[in-house]
Amino acid sequence: MSRKTLFLFFTLLSLSFSSPTLEKDGEIHLKVKVIGIIDGDTVDILYHKLPLRIRLEHIDAPEKRGSQAYGNKAKTVLSDLCFGQKVTIVTKGDFDMGGRIIGEIINEEGINVNKELVRLGYAWHFKKYSEDKSYDILEKEARKNKRGLWQEPKPIAPWDFR
Repeated sequence: MSRKTLFLFFTLLSLSFSSPTLEKDGEIHLKVKVIGIIDGDTVDILYHKLPLRIRLEHIDAPEKRGSQAYGNKAKTVLSDLCFGQKVTIVTKGDFDMGGRIIGEIINEEGINVNKELVRLGYAWHFKKYSEDKSYDILEKEARKNKRGLWQEPKPIAPWDFR
């Protein structure tokens, strides 16, 4: 689904809440409510009574399935940062192979949740799918300060754990 198609889709749903905004850089901003936390990098949102799944862009968190170390903690931290809140999803309109919308979450306090998970040490910068250097800097800072999963001597990246 293209960005324009996605924008049109969301616009058509705009009956009772604020409409999506299309920014100059092609980003789509959606005002939504977080209604579920699936794991450390996936949430369910409610947009005009339509539940949608969001995959957090730029990051990969420890796996909850298979009980990877810090998987449950990453989910808890994500929940603390945004569950039940009215947030802004910033997306380019891309979907992953599982049909999830890929985007960043800005919570009610204006915090970029994706970056905060990396900063706190509960997610990796997912360099395979992201060239955003700010995430790399946050990961290096978390490693240096042994935050979250970086307390472990040799943490296993989720893509290796899978």
